[in-house]
Amino acid sequence: MSPRTLLSITLGDQQLLSTPAELLSSWAIFAVNDLAAAREALARHLYPVGLLLLNNTRDADVIEVDALLEAHQSTQWVGVFPAEMIKRPSYRALIVQHLFDFHTWPIDPARLNHTLGHAFGYAELDGPPAMANTGKLDMALLGQSAAMQHLRKQIGKVAQTNAPVLIWGESGSGKELTARAIHNHSPRAGGPFIAVNCGAMPASLIQSELFGYVRGAFTGAAKEKQGLIESAAGGTLFLDEVGDLPLDLQTNLLRFLQERTITRVGASHSIEVDTRVIAASHMRLEGLVKAGQFREDLLYRLNVLPLTVPALRERKDDLALLTSHFFKVFAQDKKPRLTGFSNRAMLAITAHDWPGNVRELINRIRRAMVMSEGRLITPEDLDLKLPNGPNGSNGQHSGEALEEARLRAERDAIHVCLQDNGSNISRAARDLGISRMTLYRLMGKHGITP
Repeated sequence: MSPRTLLSITLGDQQLLSTPAELLSSWAIFAVNDLAAAREALARHLYPVGLLLLNNTRDADVIEVDALLEAHQSTQWVGVFPAEMIKRPSYRALIVQHLFDFHTWPIDPARLNHTLGHAFGYAELDGPPAMANTGKLDMALLGQSAAMQHLRKQIGKVAQTNAPVLIWGESGSGKELTARAIHNHSPRAGGPFIAVNCGAMPASLIQSELFGYVRGAFTGAAKEKQGLIESAAGGTLFLDEVGDLPLDLQTNLLRFLQERTITRVGASHSIEVDTRVIAASHMRLEGLVKAGQFREDLLYRLNVLPLTVPALRERKDDLALLTSHFFKVFAQDKKPRLTGFSNRAMLAITAHDWPGNVRELINRIRRAMVMSEGRLITPEDLDLKLPNGPNGSNGQHSGEALEEARLRAERDAIHVCLQDNGSNISRAARDLGISRMTLYRLMGKHGITP
C-alpha cells in the first residue's frame, strides 16, 4: 500500500517539536524547516495536505506563512500551535483564513492522523475527476459530458487533415478554443496560430490586414507589409465571425482557398502560401447566403469539415467541473476566507440556462469571488435565482433538487476514490472513512462496479 504524501513545515524552537515521521507512520513526509525550502518544495510538487508545526514563531514569520498558504490554496493545511499562541491576532487570522483544522501542543498522534486523513479525503473530493483523455486538447476543452466527448472525437479526426473547417456555436461557447485544439493536435502545431475577429476589424483595413500590401500601394504605405494569411504560413489562420466579411473580401478569400495564392494590395504578382483556414460564426451562414450577404461558393469551400460547439445548457453535466476549474484559475481575485460554492449556489448554477455560455459563467464566478462576504459563494453573489423563486423556497421541487445534488456528489466521490485507489475496495473505504460493507452498499445503490 503506497503511503499518502504530506509536506511538513516546522518553524520556531526546533527542540520543542516532535519529529513528524515518528508520529505519522502511514504518510510519506517531506519535511522542511524554513519557508524558503517550503516554497521550493511546493513549486516542484503539488501536495494534497500540508502540516504546519509552529512554536513561539514571531508575528513577522506568521505573516510570511500567511502569504505562502494564500499562494497554495489547493493544499489542505493543518496547523499545530501552542495553546497560548492562539490568543495572538496573527495566529487567529491564519487559522480562520487558511487552515482546514488545527491542534494544540502536545500532539495527540491518533487525533492528528485522523485530521490529516480527513484533510486528504477532502483534497481528493475537491479536485476535479480525472479526464478520460490527456494532453493539450483536454486542458483547453474541459468537460466529460457526451456532447464534449463527441466534439473531442471530431476534433481528433479533422486535426489530421489540411482541409478548411467551419465551426458553428453560440457566442461564448468556445469556438476559438476549439480552433486552437484542432491546431494543437494537427501536424501544423509547431507553426503559428493567428486569430482574426472579422467583425471587429474596420472594413477599410481588412483587405490590407489579411493580404498585406506593397510599398506605395496607398498613402502611408512606406514599406511593404506581410498580411495575416502570410504570417500564418505553415500554421493556421482562424477567421472568427467570418460572416461579417464584406462581399468583396469574400471573393478574395475564395480565390485563396481555391488557388492557395494571394496578391498583396498594389502588387502585380501572386504569392503561394501554405496556410490552413479555420472559420467560425455564431450565425448560420446558410441564412446569410439566402439574404445575399454571404457567397454560396465560399460557404461550400469553408464548410468541408463542419463542427458544432455545444451550448453550455446542452452540457450541464460539466457545470461542476467548470465551476471548480474557474474558481481555481481566478483564485487570486478572491478573499482568503472564501473556500468555494454553497449547495444553493450550485443548484442555481444548474438551473440557469446560460445564454452567454462559458463566457457568462466565467464573468459571474469572477464577480462573485470579489463580492462575496462569506466563506461560500451564494446564488445572490452570482446574481442567480434558485428554482421556485428568488429566495430558494423549500418547496417539493427544491427539496428534490437538493437530494439529487447530494446523491450526485456521493456517487462522484465514490467513483473518484475507487479510480484513485485502482478499484481497491479496502483502500477506497479507508480514504472515504467508511467500512467496506458500507462502501459495497453505496456502490450497489449507485450502480457502481469496481
